[in-house]
Amino acid sequence: MFAMNTKKNIRIMGIRGIPAAHGGFETFAEYLALYLLQRGWQVTVYCQEDGAGETYEDEWEGIRRVHIPVTRQGPAGTIVFDWKSTAHAAREPGLLLTLGYNTAAFCAWYRFKGLTNLINMDGIEWRRSKWSRPIQAWFWINERLGCWFGHHLIADNPGIADHLATRVTRSKITMIPYGAEPITAADTEILRRWELQSGNFATLIARPEPENSILEAVSAFSRRPRNTKLLVLGNYDPNQEYHQRVLDAASDEVVFAGAIYDKEIVKALRFHSSLYVHGHQVGGTNPSLVEALGAGNAVLAHGNHFNRWVAGPEARYFMDEDQCATCFDELFANATELARMSQASREQYGEMFTWDKVLAEYEKLLDEWV
Repeated sequence: MFAMNTKKNIRIMGIRGIPAAHGGFETFAEYLALYLLQRGWQVTVYCQEDGAGETYEDEWEGIRRVHIPVTRQGPAGTIVFDWKSTAHAAREPGLLLTLGYNTAAFCAWYRFKGLTNLINMDGIEWRRSKWSRPIQAWFWINERLGCWFGHHLIADNPGIADHLATRVTRSKITMIPYGAEPITAADTEILRRWELQSGNFATLIARPEPENSILEAVSAFSRRPRNTKLLVLGNYDPNQEYHQRVLDAASDEVVFAGAIYDKEIVKALRFHSSLYVHGHQVGGTNPSLVEALGAGNAVLAHGNHFNRWVAGPEARYFMDEDQCATCFDELFANATELARMSQASREQYGEMFTWDKVLAEYEKLLDEWV
């Protein structure tokens, strides 16, 4: 068993586990856990395991991990895991940080037990078009419950803070974005796999869903020969209608690389890319966009207020396929402009999204609630 210090003890909930292997929340949790550990905190992270068995504990890099096996897959398994995590965490003292509100109904138990729980409210999940009406209703209800049951709410973007302020008072909300590591060098050998040349391709990294504007971006890029390539990361299944529409719209200069989870490969692809295309229409501060800034990518993004706050005034924005095509026409013909935008991205990253800045803001907030 691990000794517990109630003055500087935090439990991190709502993710699959660490070290990170699943997404932006896991990466953030890993960085925060290690940062707090170095600054004298005792940190526990709850980890979801596939399969049957009893809950068990171990230690990773000095961090206590509580592993909870679940036999169900997909969203149902996540709900089971979240409930078991909540029941386990409620038996111990200390501060709680819940990442995401998808099962915020369970947080009522922390209130009943007199435990302090801060919730990072993530994006506006119930607005995503990929969900059915019943699932959207579930997310809408849990967003409301998270606002009620959380002692304090964390928004990753001013747009999310504005949205939450329609549910609770501003004093209950703190805005802290995500961070990313700077990428200042990368091996060019990785590019050979896709016959890419450094500085002569654009990247698009996103789940293949309509709300991420992938069809618009691929169609816009493919309108004419570009003498450059568009590298698209993600799993595309020809048996799914939207995926097939994207594949059909692509010219020979679009390269579908599949889903890539190797961090070093993704870093290299980002670093050597001349332009990052970010079509996300829904959400707050997207970790992938922050990573593009840290890599010094010129950014072409969907022009919603979330993306505009992250990428800043020097990025280019589009609202539809025609605008996206016009941006491609102008940018690929102007290397000087791409270089200027690249420098602006690095400046935007350094001012707002370094891990040192983000994690220090989190510790300051957590200290107020210990």
